[in-house]
Amino acid sequence: MPDQAFLKQLEGYGLTTAEIHYHMPDQPSLLQLFIWQQYDLAPRFPVLEEFLAFWTREIEGPLHSVRIAHAKLIKPAELKAVRGIVTLH
Repeated sequence: MPDQAFLKQLEGYGLTTAEIHYHMPDQPSLLQLFIWQQYDLAPRFPVLEEFLAFWTREIEGPLHSVRIAHAKLIKPAELKAVRGIVTLH
């Protein structure tokens, strides 16, 4: 049985990391950092959107900012043939 993360990547999902800064509920002038990481679809990020909606609805710490990084880990490979030998680059 293939790994679920691998299957997601074959469907076009890429690894998404979000830095979520939020205000501490008891000390609103202080910011706390939460790192979130899942496979998601760029550029709409429906999985992250769903998580942020949950956060807004259920978590006491109001959001300050969210920074996103996204990378597709499975990409077309570049092949090069030299003297009849194919190598992966």
